[in-house]
Amino acid sequence: MTFVITHGCCNDGSCIPVCPVQCIRPRPGDPDFSTTEQLYIDPGTCIDCGACMDECPVNAIYSEWDLPERLSDSLEINAAYFETNPINESSPPDPIHRRLPVGRSRLSVAVVGAGPAGCYAAAELSEIPGVSISVFERLPTPFGLVRAGVAPDHSSTKLIARQFGSVLARSNVHCFFNVEVGRHISVQELLEHHHAVVWAGGAGDDRRLGIPGEDLPGCVSAREFVAWYNGHPDFADRRFDFHGERVVVIGNGNVALDVARVLAQPAAALTATDMADHAIEALGHSTIVDVVVTGRRGPEYAAYTTGELSALEHTPGVTLLAMADEVAHVCDAADRRSRIIAAAAKRGRADGDRRITLRYGLRPEAINGTGSVESITFCRADGTVERIEASLVVRAIGYRGTAVAGLPFDDVTGTLSHYSGSVCDPATGESVVGVYCSGWIKRGATGVIGTNRSDSAETVDAILHDFGAGRLPDPHHGLEHLGKLVKERQPDVVDKHAWARIDQSEQLRGREAGRPRRKFVRVSDLLAASRPVS
Repeated sequence: MTFVITHGCCNDGSCIPVCPVQCIRPRPGDPDFSTTEQLYIDPGTCIDCGACMDECPVNAIYSEWDLPERLSDSLEINAAYFETNPINESSPPDPIHRRLPVGRSRLSVAVVGAGPAGCYAAAELSEIPGVSISVFERLPTPFGLVRAGVAPDHSSTKLIARQFGSVLARSNVHCFFNVEVGRHISVQELLEHHHAVVWAGGAGDDRRLGIPGEDLPGCVSAREFVAWYNGHPDFADRRFDFHGERVVVIGNGNVALDVARVLAQPAAALTATDMADHAIEALGHSTIVDVVVTGRRGPEYAAYTTGELSALEHTPGVTLLAMADEVAHVCDAADRRSRIIAAAAKRGRADGDRRITLRYGLRPEAINGTGSVESITFCRADGTVERIEASLVVRAIGYRGTAVAGLPFDDVTGTLSHYSGSVCDPATGESVVGVYCSGWIKRGATGVIGTNRSDSAETVDAILHDFGAGRLPDPHHGLEHLGKLVKERQPDVVDKHAWARIDQSEQLRGREAGRPRRKFVRVSDLLAASRPVS
């Protein structure tokens, strides 16, 4: 018997060091580790100990005998990886034991952003004796896209928040939520209180199509829509028109498939999730029955993972379709993705079902309408044109970072200019002393949650290297002075104890409704829940 990693894998590699026979691949340092869709267990090497399953933060590992039917193909997927990537080296990776340099017993670091990148950075740093971390977050709530980006029906993926929560609870981690760096406190002031600052603020903008009609009402970004249905306070008051029959989603990544799945499935299927109440209410009145997902190139180039594609195939009440002439060239391939696409091309629409149709080879040329979206014009490689009628267009072609005041920014990549996580001036190559970056603002909006773990580890190593080389000046002030300064500027600062009260209150509201949690979606309500009951 073997254990099996399923498509819910977060790729953070927690399972790798605990495996006694090292049968999990790829590992950090392997050529495909940063690009793999998921990790895999070699069924021929696994000794059925279960250590990996116990360690997995998102419950993505099962015994082969306990695999749910919807995940039954995972055993084959795991085995197939090792047919082309056989294990040649079974010794465990060298353990990493980070320590402060001799003679330097204290290091303080400010982490800006409490999403996955920030939490992984705090996790790496807080394990080092003598290190103190201050985590700053603009919202009253931590966890970034785990809370406001992961689809509500991906509850297992959201379990990573438990791991991040345990990091924030550590005694050497101090939380300053509802505090905006650049408004309530500057980067320079953070450096006056810390040896280093790690900017892990994510990607707060989205890529645009650059075509006529993009600004028509009814053309929206996936970033805004996803934040809205996940209860992000900045988007709680947004309104979307769900009264047409068809939506076109432009993009072929995981976010595009999430958006399609949320729009296509009956709202009743989402009432048991942590989706924001206002979104459940609005989607409950939706008349959408047809969601068309379009990509510029063929299915072999699609950025979505096999797991997300499989999730579409197994969405109750929704039929997954494809156009046979657009996918014929991949239908004979043996890989799982191609088999799903081939089945979608042969499938007919079930009576009463909503449908998601995957379209390929369509380049958007213009969004058409008088006063609001009515259709979108696409061009094929052969020059022919197709117009698809729709009342809502969602562009899901990627997130993009935004410039940080005072720090060098690459406008082409939408990232901070850096070398291995150390922010630097691209013109001179000189480092901005004490300033580092991690996550999407460092590498661009690519990868999954676990990708941030190795990304953050690289940044932490850069900090320790500079600290040992004497490049990081000692701060002028300590934690007590920082706390007073922040409180003066932002009386409504939320610390880890206040966040715990918010968390408990949301979970209690959820239990009363038979849901994992009911989120507060307004800052005023979050702050009210953060205060002790008198």
